[in-house]
Amino acid sequence: MDSRVPEVIETLVGLGAADPDLKDVTVTDGPQVTDSGAPDWLIVGFDGDPNGDFEAAQSLADFAGLGTRREEQFQVTVAAISNRGDTDIVAARKRAYEIGSRVVAWLRASPHLGLAELEAGIAATRLVQAQTGQGAQAVLLLTVAGRGFI
Repeated sequence: MDSRVPEVIETLVGLGAADPDLKDVTVTDGPQVTDSGAPDWLIVGFDGDPNGDFEAAQSLADFAGLGTRREEQFQVTVAAISNRGDTDIVAARKRAYEIGSRVVAWLRASPHLGLAELEAGIAATRLVQAQTGQGAQAVLLLTVAGRGFI
């Protein structure tokens, strides 16, 4: 099956890994099996909820005119997560938004992500906050939505 989703995820992970503003952030492709105590994360293709459904992306494709070309509409979940060892939810929320702002900046600078016949942007965000046994946590969920030809 053809889809642009895998290359969008790989491109976003690559941008995160190369971004100097995220040098102190753990950037991953989907959920990771790790005992890392890293406080800040950017996870492409996962909402950060270990009890969730682990959905990475959605897509829908339809034929584009006559022939075999199809246009795919997609949504990829990206989580910007900040964990703190204290109860300062304001600082956790601020840091999660700082991390998420890098994804916004990449898409504003290059809505096609360097990929042919594709455009994407942030379609929605959702903030989840909690006080855990390890301190305050803020999770900013971004929906990277777009379309491309396959």
